[in-house]
Amino acid sequence: MWISLVIGLLTSYLLGNLNGAVCVSALQHDDVRSHGSGNAGLTNFIRNYGRGQALYVVLIDAGKAVLACLVTGLLLKPHGYYLEGLALGGLAVMLGHNFPALLGFRGGKGILSGLFIALTIDWRIAVLLLIVFFGIYFATRYVSLGSVLASIAFSVGFIVFHHDNLVVMLSGAVMGLLAVFMHRANIVRLFKGQERKTHLFRNIKE
Repeated sequence: MWISLVIGLLTSYLLGNLNGAVCVSALQHDDVRSHGSGNAGLTNFIRNYGRGQALYVVLIDAGKAVLACLVTGLLLKPHGYYLEGLALGGLAVMLGHNFPALLGFRGGKGILSGLFIALTIDWRIAVLLLIVFFGIYFATRYVSLGSVLASIAFSVGFIVFHHDNLVVMLSGAVMGLLAVFMHRANIVRLFKGQERKTHLFRNIKE
């Protein structure tokens, strides 16, 4: 089982290094991390390139998240730990997304990947994230505030729905807290009133 676990975690981490925003901007001979906030995430991509190619970013980040969960889950399924494998694969791919060794450890913040990790493990948590994120976003136009509160909801969701499975509960709680940590600079700017608002559904650069 341990060999399967190591293979699953390593594969998931490496999949996390496949960053959608970096890949799509690289096709334009550019690097999204050299613009705006310097973050390799969907929001910074839309701010600097518009939403025309954002779908490709979503497909890459969503695909790698789902694939990583399933790979680790299926490797551990013969040992009776399918759900645990999904959760551990999700944690590993998020670490790879946030801290990609192949990209100089300059990655994204894990919100988009986190949504599809949640969807793969437990659709109820994914629905909770969407409700919290879009509720806050449409009320304030602050993507970061919606992301932070959705990340907290991510952790709470895993604690509530999977309190009877320590591995799954802790993996989910850690992923949510990690996403909050990745937004620490945004949190400071929010408190100072310096955070930028973002119009995700307009095909413009702000």
